[in-house]
Amino acid sequence: MSQALAREPAPRAKREIFGTPIFGPESAQKGYALNKMCFSFNSAAARAEFIRDEAAYCARYGLTAAQTEAILKRDLLKLLDQGGNAYYLAKFAGILGLNMQDIGALQTGMSVEQFKAKLLAARDS
Repeated sequence: MSQALAREPAPRAKREIFGTPIFGPESAQKGYALNKMCFSFNSAAARAEFIRDEAAYCARYGLTAAQTEAILKRDLLKLLDQGGNAYYLAKFAGILGLNMQDIGALQTGMSVEQFKAKLLAARDS
């Protein structure tokens, strides 16, 4: 094998985005149970079971106390901080009648209308 192929790739610099937790390996481990539970919401039966007893459903998936509290309080930003992946949390947000643009607005501190306008401006620039 040539020297060029044997080299390790250079480490990528961490890019901080103010107010946005980066979902990486640590977050994936921290949020595994939370994300697994949110994935279950693809099933209508699972959504109904969750609505019947939210705390018991969280316990069934082994969520931490902080994750359960954030679920019960509907605190999507705290769930992101607790290892939640936005795409899995969208399943939970759907139960609440929210979508990805609602989550983006929460993350940026904007109204949904402002966030949509920002997305459209970025698309058109």
